[in-house]
Amino acid sequence: MTKIAFITGEPSGDRIGADLIRHLKIRLGDDLELFGLGGEAMRAEGLDSLFDIDELSIIGVGAILARLPQLMRRVSSTAKAVIEAEPDLLVVIDSPTFSHRIAKRLRAARPHIPIVNYVPPTVWAWREGRAAKMRPYIDHAICTFPFEPAVYERLNGPPATYVGHPIVKEPHLRPLLARDLKEKPASPPELLILPGSRRGEISRLLSDFGATFERLREMEPGLEATIATLPRHRARIETEVAIWRHRPAIVTGEAEKWAAFARADAALAASGTVSLELALAGVPMALAYKLDAVGYRFRHLVTAWTTALPNFIVGHPLVAEHFHETVRPEHLARRIQRLITDTPERRAQIEGFRTIRERMAIDRSPGEAAAEIIVEVMGERAESRLAD
Repeated sequence: MTKIAFITGEPSGDRIGADLIRHLKIRLGDDLELFGLGGEAMRAEGLDSLFDIDELSIIGVGAILARLPQLMRRVSSTAKAVIEAEPDLLVVIDSPTFSHRIAKRLRAARPHIPIVNYVPPTVWAWREGRAAKMRPYIDHAICTFPFEPAVYERLNGPPATYVGHPIVKEPHLRPLLARDLKEKPASPPELLILPGSRRGEISRLLSDFGATFERLREMEPGLEATIATLPRHRARIETEVAIWRHRPAIVTGEAEKWAAFARADAALAASGTVSLELALAGVPMALAYKLDAVGYRFRHLVTAWTTALPNFIVGHPLVAEHFHETVRPEHLARRIQRLITDTPERRAQIEGFRTIRERMAIDRSPGEAAAEIIVEVMGERAESRLAD
């Protein structure tokens, strides 16, 4: 029996973990025992989670500091459980603030157990020194962005392999990937507004996005807009949009969201993973972000030349980014106007999206490739122990 332990603390990591488990079952069959920490998707695959990962869904430096004592208690109890379980391998998925503490404690207590990090820390965005510090306790990093293995090698991090991003296999995205990129905007054009997936993001950005839309309506009178959000945020957004002079449509379901992507001629979005979704779907965009008050004090830790995933992938400033003082509706409106009309700026983004599609392309499921790496790491560690 092969026992594999998992640690993840976010819904995105839970979905990645469930995909990995499905492919490990194909490789290992009934010879697989699951242990550790996961969410609803991983529980559906047979993982009996140590506790509800909603406790760990904490975003922002301020929120983490406020709940640090609770987090540290969970670190101790989870590490103790993993050490006592003595798995054949530990997979930590994203959530480095929590999961890497477990990995370090396991390595100290059971140095013979291999540890794999699926979705490693974004050392390319901030705190580059973390890469080299991972090497003593992470045996392999499984990456979801094509530029990451080279970054980890340059920074003397653990061996790393790109397996593909889960979004590339998203069923709703596939039809958009199959179609030609929409080079010329519709008449009248349609704007997609994406104010973020978290309450704090919406609070800090939605009013500026509304003012931007109002200004765009003056510049392009026929412009229509759609806001895509999560069901839990709908009532809050409806309340704010009710005072706008022109009211966008609001959609919350996955099918509705991707239909809005298909219609959109441009997007105004909170910076994040959604920028990669927009790039793959071929939607020109302007990005904006505002940190919370505590996070703003630590902004100097961000050392990357960009925070936009499309820019990292193509290697140049393809997509415009706006932070804090530069999130100005008049500026954003003029930026978006250049993207909803046939301009050099729009054509440049479309060409860049072609490159992103090529570099993100994969020939098999990320979970399948990741499962292969994990089985290989277990085999290599077993051979090394026999040799010793």
